[in-house]
Amino acid sequence: MKGDLDRVAVFSSDDSCPTLPIVEGQGTARAVVWPGVGASMRSVQRIALGPDARTIELKHSGEAVYFVLTGAGSVREGEAEQRLVKGSMVHVEPDTRYRFHAGKSGMELIGGPCPPDPALYRHLL
Repeated sequence: MKGDLDRVAVFSSDDSCPTLPIVEGQGTARAVVWPGVGASMRSVQRIALGPDARTIELKHSGEAVYFVLTGAGSVREGEAEQRLVKGSMVHVEPDTRYRFHAGKSGMELIGGPCPPDPALYRHLL
């Protein structure tokens, strides 16, 4: 929900946020902070992956950062894979192809590319 302040806005990350078609398997990805709410320099997605679900392969012209809120899994860049647990931070360099894969208990992440990647929101604008 956007606040009444001129320069500060507070948004919910609940089911009212638009979904992004980036999850394969059980789960959802929701745009929380994105150009549709006025953001031009940063984006934040909340990604909930069910057991063994994953994201599609992602790639952005800018950097991306994610934080693992719950669960465990991995992030893959090509054939390379790094294990993720609750509390892990992931930094992705520009133009890097990557995807998240949840473990047996699922995984929830929050983060996204900076600046926003227009390709993620094309279906919403």
